[in-house]
Amino acid sequence: MKIGIFGAGHMGSAMIKGWVQSNEIKPEDILVKGGRSNTAEELQKTIPFKLTDHVADFNQVDIIFLAVKTPIILPVIHELKNFLKSSIPIVSVSAGVPVSEMQVALGEAYPVAQAIPNTPVQINQGITGIVYADSITDAQKERIHQSLAILGMVKEISADNIDIFGTLAGCGPAFVDVFMEALGDAAVLHGMNRELAYEVVAKMVSGAANLLSESKKHPGELKDGVTSPGGTTIKGVVALEKNGFRYAAISSIDTIMESYE
Repeated sequence: MKIGIFGAGHMGSAMIKGWVQSNEIKPEDILVKGGRSNTAEELQKTIPFKLTDHVADFNQVDIIFLAVKTPIILPVIHELKNFLKSSIPIVSVSAGVPVSEMQVALGEAYPVAQAIPNTPVQINQGITGIVYADSITDAQKERIHQSLAILGMVKEISADNIDIFGTLAGCGPAFVDVFMEALGDAAVLHGMNRELAYEVVAKMVSGAANLLSESKKHPGELKDGVTSPGGTTIKGVVALEKNGFRYAAISSIDTIMESYE
């Protein structure tokens, strides 16, 4: 499979790293068009993908991903329309421009989709939500799914869930990072060295997440399994509740969603 990608910023770079790390996509099968910054050139020093300034070169690939900022999506689409074969799926990985708007810009002949990945795709542990336009065939869907499944889990979602999916999956890692940093600080406060503290915290969080995913149990049920009557864990849970932990988590999502209105 040959993949084309516009942009090598945070998300574009994460996707490229994930594809190459998987050993399922060869670096030479990735074609990149960078932006004004030199991030693509810097990344190419460690990953020998192909770099181009010519949009017409993307006729050689099987899928095109647009990993550029939202205001640039439509200008890039208009540029592609002048040079691209209509059989190549175009997938935006930026929020803000729905597939319906992309379809209007390109015309009904072009297959388009919108994907929302998160940064753990760089270690093939991401999750990507995707919305397909009606112009996408089953064969093209399968091709897109295969390319994204290399990077982690893929979920087809409805267009009206794209914002909440992006907030939960895309912004969520930052919230977890803040939580892990705070736990690490607490461990350091009580005498543990920081390197070990972060190692323990990372393994604890990933283990708890995997248990939730594999057991299919309600998070509250798993919490109840650790909190014995009068024990230390329930005291810690109560401290979280007293300090508004649950409300803070809900508010973090709600605040972002309000910005979309």
